[in-house]
Amino acid sequence: MNKLYIGNVSEQASALDLESIFEQWKIPFSAPFLVKSGYAFVDCPDEKVAMRAIDTLSGKVELHGKVLEVEHSVPKRQRSCKLQIRNIPPHMQWEVLDGLLAQYGTVESCEQVNTDTETAVVNVRYSTKDQAREIDIHRKENAGAAEKPITVHSTPEGCSSACQNIMEIMQKEAIDTKITEEIPLKILAHNNFVGRLIGKEGRNLKKIEQDTDTKITISPLQDLTLYNPERTITVKGTLEACGKAEEEIMKKIRESYENDVAAMHLQSNLIPGLNLNALGIFPGAASGGMSPSVVSGPPAGNTQPFPQAQVESETQGQHIKQLSRFAGASIKIAPADEIDTKQRMVIITGPPEAQFKAQGRIFGKLKEENFFGPKEEVKLEAHIKVPSFAAGRVIGKGGKTVNELQNLTSAEVVVPRDQTPDENDQVVVKITGHFYASQLAQRKIQEIISQVRRQQQPKASATGPPVARRK
Repeated sequence: MNKLYIGNVSEQASALDLESIFEQWKIPFSAPFLVKSGYAFVDCPDEKVAMRAIDTLSGKVELHGKVLEVEHSVPKRQRSCKLQIRNIPPHMQWEVLDGLLAQYGTVESCEQVNTDTETAVVNVRYSTKDQAREIDIHRKENAGAAEKPITVHSTPEGCSSACQNIMEIMQKEAIDTKITEEIPLKILAHNNFVGRLIGKEGRNLKKIEQDTDTKITISPLQDLTLYNPERTITVKGTLEACGKAEEEIMKKIRESYENDVAAMHLQSNLIPGLNLNALGIFPGAASGGMSPSVVSGPPAGNTQPFPQAQVESETQGQHIKQLSRFAGASIKIAPADEIDTKQRMVIITGPPEAQFKAQGRIFGKLKEENFFGPKEEVKLEAHIKVPSFAAGRVIGKGGKTVNELQNLTSAEVVVPRDQTPDENDQVVVKITGHFYASQLAQRKIQEIISQVRRQQQPKASATGPPVARRK
């Protein structure tokens, strides 16, 4: 923004007076001064000159007995709207008032005015979508780094507008400093959303490139760490093309975010004690005892096969090692049963919180790698070991319990009746479904097992040695 507003201008001041001041301080201007009653406007060659004019003149230079106020000129559509509301009933709750005010735009501030009356008075400042944004430049967190990220907090329109302005400033800076290299737009996105941005076989990304006439690249998975789960999306093209690409990219990322949040809230209320923050972005850990579980690929006949050893992926199992440290669980890839098998078993051992984290990340990993469609849920098969004496209770009379379990969790639960118990007198229960459905089914089964064990405790004590009675 290179247009300046000059306020507190004396009525005696003329355009020549203002020109002489700018020339005195060696501040160039690119157009004649437009002088009004009490204020004036002027255009500067670039943003750097405009900032220097503000720093040099505003509140420091006097003209005809008045100290000039110099600041960026704000278009009418971006100006704040101030108003005062009176006679607010004393019993009205502030939450209700905030809700009413929000219906008419973005509230920038709302302050109560002290009065002698019983009714309340508030000053309200509205702002437009473009203006209602906060921009953070992370200087301290990246001291010494060649590049520093900028975070924009606003509506989608406000973020895109701010991004466009920042790119224009960078472009002008590059021209002034005679930098010949192309300055790309770089966007940081959480790895959870990148797979859906790319799309199956890269279709989504290719479409954005074609529609916006840009070249888009994404940093490799090897750059990810437990402390840096974000990937860099680099967009190259003209300023206008990069702006369009940013809108499409962020639209796709927001859509993925909203879908994940909706899925989370749909199932989280069914799992008591679920901590939504324990698993990185959305899922979390729940309490309750659980035995080691095994997660495998989809059952035979599924059209989306689970790739062999895919979760091992990068650099000789580096992903598994990082996941194990993050979740606090032991994670192992079982050897393939057959040479041409398309499925591998992932064995997870640890406390309930660790298993929840590990399973959630494995589900997410397959989504990121595009083995499922952008709107297709990841459904895997989990095996949990159940004591043989409790298997009948999981099934229920005539299959009643397992049917109720399936209706409640939306997961498929199979308890093989003719299964031979292993050396620990345990049988395997197979659960197939999306992440939250699988987790809920596992917890419900553990509740049944715990209930059976509590019922067996009195029987065990009753079969102990008889207690002598006193005569």
